[in-house]
Amino acid sequence: MGSDSAPRPEVAGAVAAVREAQLEIILVGDRARLEAELKRVGARAERGVTIEHAAELVTMDDHPGEVFRKKRQSSLRVATELVKAGRAHALVSAGNSGAVLSHGLFVLGRTAGVERPAIATSFPTPHGPFTVCDVGANVDVKPSMLAQFALLGAAYDRVVHARPRPRVGLLSNGGEPGKGTELTRAAHALLEAAAARPGASFHYIGYVEGSDLWRGTVDVVATDGFTGNVVLKVCEGVADALFGLVRTELRETPRAKVGGLLAAPALRSLKKRIDFAETGGALLAGVDGVVIIAHGRSDTTAIKNAVKLADRFARAELPARMRDAIAAPAAPAAPA
Repeated sequence: MGSDSAPRPEVAGAVAAVREAQLEIILVGDRARLEAELKRVGARAERGVTIEHAAELVTMDDHPGEVFRKKRQSSLRVATELVKAGRAHALVSAGNSGAVLSHGLFVLGRTAGVERPAIATSFPTPHGPFTVCDVGANVDVKPSMLAQFALLGAAYDRVVHARPRPRVGLLSNGGEPGKGTELTRAAHALLEAAAARPGASFHYIGYVEGSDLWRGTVDVVATDGFTGNVVLKVCEGVADALFGLVRTELRETPRAKVGGLLAAPALRSLKKRIDFAETGGALLAGVDGVVIIAHGRSDTTAIKNAVKLADRFARAELPARMRDAIAAPAAPAAPA
């Protein structure tokens, strides 16, 4: 019940995932509305789809902490409790990301040793994808948290992109050691020490700048949630703007129009590669369960891919891998 157009894309996307990947889905929300949507997509008695009624819903205006205490029958609360009870293996929500974080924290609990969960996601480049952690969960962080985001991102990268020892960088305003803030300099020291210990499962390359992200020099970028979310939104905006400019140029002259027709297949393929709907969602890393946060503007394709991503992470036992990464001898220790 969380997206901007809920529950239409959630229901259609879930049904599409069931039909493509033979998954079992529990739709959580207002039963009457969900049944109406299932009927609309021709899946009223779809095998593998069940409904769990929830009388309340979380809005984008709800405060994350207050909604956890006051809306105990919300679709988000009921869905998270299903995961906690073992009746579901993963949670997918396109709703209030702050509320998803609070429910993940208070219902599922933090992974042992994790100070604050973070949101991890991937970006495509000509040289292969890279992972950013955090992209929105934590605005104000401590050095130890920032260093842990690097470890959580590295664990995510090992599972998603199969890189056994990813190259980790710390986002800053320059590559020189003296750059950054007190926060980044302190986190930099922690990561240097962690990477130098025997058994480190990542290679720390130091500071990286925004322009470095697209050059193939880094696999995982650690940053605070404020900066990471700005990076995420700027990338979405630049991609939309560039395609808008290309479309405009290809309509300017008859020759450009002919060229546009010839280039159309390649442009469609490129648009698909950078479309957030193809990724589906981002992982809430550092909680004891698989939680996928999808974009509020998610359509059917985005929800379908978010559900399939959740299934993949559940099968890979990603929370356990995160736990092992934080517990490793080379991991930066959280303060007592």
